[in-house]
Amino acid sequence: MTQPLSAPDAGSITQVAGIEVGHFTDARRPTGCTVIIAREGAVGGVDVRGAAPGTRETDLLHPSNLVEQVHAIVLSGGSAWGLDAAGGVMQWLEEQDIGLDVKYGRVPIVPAAVLFDLPVGDARIRPDARAGYQACVAASRAAPAEGNVGAGAGALVGKLFGIERAMKGGTGTASITLDGVTVGALVACNALGDVVDPATGAVIAGARTADGAALLDIRRAILAGEAPRPLLAGTNTTLCVVATDATLGKTQAQRLAQAAHDGFARSINPVHTMSDGDTAFALATGCSGRTLGMMVLSTLAAEVTARAVVRAVRAARSVTARGITWPCAADLAAAARR
Repeated sequence: MTQPLSAPDAGSITQVAGIEVGHFTDARRPTGCTVIIAREGAVGGVDVRGAAPGTRETDLLHPSNLVEQVHAIVLSGGSAWGLDAAGGVMQWLEEQDIGLDVKYGRVPIVPAAVLFDLPVGDARIRPDARAGYQACVAASRAAPAEGNVGAGAGALVGKLFGIERAMKGGTGTASITLDGVTVGALVACNALGDVVDPATGAVIAGARTADGAALLDIRRAILAGEAPRPLLAGTNTTLCVVATDATLGKTQAQRLAQAAHDGFARSINPVHTMSDGDTAFALATGCSGRTLGMMVLSTLAAEVTARAVVRAVRAARSVTARGITWPCAADLAAAARR
């Protein structure tokens, strides 16, 4: 596997004060998990738009429910099995004495969501509690690696016309700082649809033509009458954590998670399908002691999410498994220039 990339120019979610990120990438096959840690706690929100999600502890994030802060979010490959990674994150946080004080101990609050990466290699290998623990050990304030790492290690994009015509997805991150407040996003992109660069409107990764040599453009293909392949529900998903050091309440955090889906809609087409489990979390650490207002914060959340999706596929590298090679955006673009 090629060395993963980092994002010094685009910023990263770890530019948000109070946020750390760690990846675990399984060397036996492309799969893994990513943990986003808020040691001091963060106000959390979530919004699920895909029809086939795999999640844990998302109900407690609703503004009407009791728990005010969370301590980590886990994004994982491995389909539903990958939810086990959250148990390892809880163990690590407990060892650090991080969690909700319930008099008899501290209970770490760790919501999680998973994506389906089982076609890429041996499906019996998937993230577990040990993987989640190791992701925590690796966590830091450094800009996290991107591409074939963590939750996006086995991600693919553009599967609507058959998995053999898909391309490599991955993990990406971005951030923006404005007037002393930072908003950042980390995305694991395993979308059914194409990834589109919002700056140009061009498809940069996704379904390929029948000969595999060029991008198909799913939207145009459907409008021209080309029929998609039948799909298993839940075999695609884009996951996101958008974080800010602004001061927010739970209702505002939920609205920030909703705004992140605007970033999905700008950069993935089609998105929020019956076969995707698209889920966006929000974390507000409050470390800046300020807010820019929800209009500005929501605008930034959508923007960094879209940028992180694009980063995910541009940082990805091609993989081969089960006799299929899934090219990355960089390889396909280089071939087109020759």
